[in-house]
Amino acid sequence: MAALRLLALAAFAAALAGQTSFFPLREVRPGLRGTGKTVFSGDRIEEFSVEILGVLENAGPKQSVVLARLGGGLLEKTGVLQGMSGSPVYIDGKLLGAVAFTFAFSTEPLAGIRPIEDMLRPAEPRGRRAPQARVSLEDRQLTHVFAPRQEFVWGQSRLVQIATPLSFAGFTRGTIEAFASELRALGLEPAQGVAGGGRPSTQLGDPKALRPGSAISVQLLAGDMSVSADGTVTHIDGNRIYAFGHRFLSVGATELPFARSEVLTVAPNLATSFKISAAREWMGAVTSDSSTGISGELGRRARMIPVSISVVAWGEGKQPERRTDYRLEMVDDRYLSPFLLQMAVYSAIDATERTLGTGSLALRGQVEFEDGTPPLRLDEMYAGEGNVPLQVSLAAALPMAYVLQGGFDTLRPKSVSLAVDVFDEKRQWQIEQVWPSRKAVRPGEEIELNILLAGQNGEDLLKKLRYRIAPGARTGTYNITVSDGLTANLSEYQRLAAAKMRSPSQLVSLLNGLRSNTHAYVRIWRTEPGFRLQGEDLPGPPTSVALVLGRGQTSGGGAELATTSEIAELRVPVGNAVVSGAKTIQVEVRE
Repeated sequence: MAALRLLALAAFAAALAGQTSFFPLREVRPGLRGTGKTVFSGDRIEEFSVEILGVLENAGPKQSVVLARLGGGLLEKTGVLQGMSGSPVYIDGKLLGAVAFTFAFSTEPLAGIRPIEDMLRPAEPRGRRAPQARVSLEDRQLTHVFAPRQEFVWGQSRLVQIATPLSFAGFTRGTIEAFASELRALGLEPAQGVAGGGRPSTQLGDPKALRPGSAISVQLLAGDMSVSADGTVTHIDGNRIYAFGHRFLSVGATELPFARSEVLTVAPNLATSFKISAAREWMGAVTSDSSTGISGELGRRARMIPVSISVVAWGEGKQPERRTDYRLEMVDDRYLSPFLLQMAVYSAIDATERTLGTGSLALRGQVEFEDGTPPLRLDEMYAGEGNVPLQVSLAAALPMAYVLQGGFDTLRPKSVSLAVDVFDEKRQWQIEQVWPSRKAVRPGEEIELNILLAGQNGEDLLKKLRYRIAPGARTGTYNITVSDGLTANLSEYQRLAAAKMRSPSQLVSLLNGLRSNTHAYVRIWRTEPGFRLQGEDLPGPPTSVALVLGRGQTSGGGAELATTSEIAELRVPVGNAVVSGAKTIQVEVRE
């Protein structure tokens, strides 16, 4: 027994001796010299020199940055490279931290080093997310949920996070240009077709192939279109890996596949030089993305979401001219996935070369979930002379983002399937006039509504419908509003924002119940005293109930005065076209 205990102690001592020792931040002084490791070509790790200039203490919340001048190798010519984020720096053979920052517009290879002790700080427990904003159904972009690029001010200079190269393959140039400003604001530098192309090997690679200083590629989208983010390994502890030295997008606990990559070449640039790399084989999954770096597990497979996008371009003879199908795999992340989907849909449309001029785009599809939650259905159409592809791609991604960010951590997408029809002509009807068959009506009688819609080239469409006033209905003025789906949905957006959802199924069902923009909607309503309690209308309650609700309103009990009461809603189909506009008329209900 004693021999076994001694053997265990010896093994433990050997393991400790094999661990990398760290250089404490408190011992950092100007003038210290060390070495860094990174890849400039292939998978060969090379050293560069490091001279410590000082420490920016508490540059961020409980974060310090070590300032250093780099040298040797290609750095004298290129300066600090995009793609070398995470390159480990050693002093006296002990790991100090990772190259993570650079001075904007610096003419020298000056860098900021993230101390390793900050990178090793415990991350959020698995399954929990860092507190973040969420999208609303009225947002026009999805990137505000991500943390902005990290930077520190030092004198008259700005020490900024080294931009992360984001390589796009299979995307159109127009897509890169459309999203470039949003990506750069997040600290990502988009580049089209500069990666090696192709998918990494499906087999997991040997963990021993990765060492501190190795290049890795975080794969966000794979298949007919691919997106990857490049960086460098800082530290490996068993099957745990640490890299980048700064946040990717600060999405918190996540699951993103990463691959070992090889550097094809270094591209010197007057603005910022960068590495051009190619992913080789899967190595594991990033499980945490925090402000101090990313970390993950070697040998772990990340779950991916299959995505199919079909785009059909229609000709004048109402026959499809061309059909293009895309098959993709997308990361499973409630913040990243919708944005990646938006860019993929935009590129698929842009590839038809019909993004300029007047045209119409119809989007249909669904997002399926794993836990029995009903599919999220998508059915919208857009027409006009603006950037219609941007509107359609947002319409594909925004409902998915809203559901995934709704607070249900167990909700996971199973698949996404989308179909986009592209038409040359502008398919749109404008609500021009609305008039009733008569201005006054009695309870129990029927009224005919005439709805005139104006189309292209002077074309008109007249729709008629009948509505019977309920027997015993209250007398007074009744309002009749004929509007498009977007206008009719505004009150639903407010209700969704205020409501507390009890389950993912309830949230998805409410979204599926929103009105399509390919119909006109007739809403019959009246103004009357009433109350709204927990999102439900209580028009004209009895006097005793009204007194109780009134007291609740003044004491913050959740009831508020409601000025409108909806009586009925009718849907008017107009064919495969967009409806826009709104008109309101009034009729009198008399005894």
